Amino acid sequence: MKQWKRSIWPFIWGAMSVLTASQVIASFFLHSRLGLVSLRNVGWIILWVAGFLGVIPIITFHRKGGVPKGQEYVHTAVLVDSGIYAVVRHPQYLSFMLINVGLMLIAQHWSVIAMGAVAVVLNYIIALEADRAGIEKFGDAYRRYMQKVPRMNFLLGLMRLLRRRKGE
Repeated sequence: MKQWKRSIWPFIWGAMSVLTASQVIASFFLHSRLGLVSLRNVGWIILWVAGFLGVIPIITFHRKGGVPKGQEYVHTAVLVDSGIYAVVRHPQYLSFMLINVGLMLIAQHWSVIAMGAVAVVLNYIIALEADRAGIEKFGDAYRRYMQKVPRMNFLLGLMRLLRRRKGE
């Protein structure tokens, strides 16, 4: 990959992180008092789901990813395609996106919505880069995994998983 492309990823990560942190803080102070309560409730449910999707990959990678002792969970040595990774390829990026959407629904304020929308797009771009890195690290095995498991579509991933299990 060209050097300029490599150097842009820390900027994208940083921008996404700052936007999400700003969105969290803004949600405490800038929320619509006229907002719909039902949307707020859906937002809280989405945040709980996001929390689950954010934690499960850490546990899964430590158990099945061949992470060297003393290393962070992201330093997997084995392609993990079971557990949550049999449903979606990027559960943590999906989690971050759900946090953004949940906060949009809870706050119902234009600035929180704007920050969240940009953060969602940046998370998706980061997930695309993660797929490229997966191909670079695991080669054809990752390409086959990409054909089997959707990037972040949880419902499609569940349907495909059930079909695969039914066929076994």
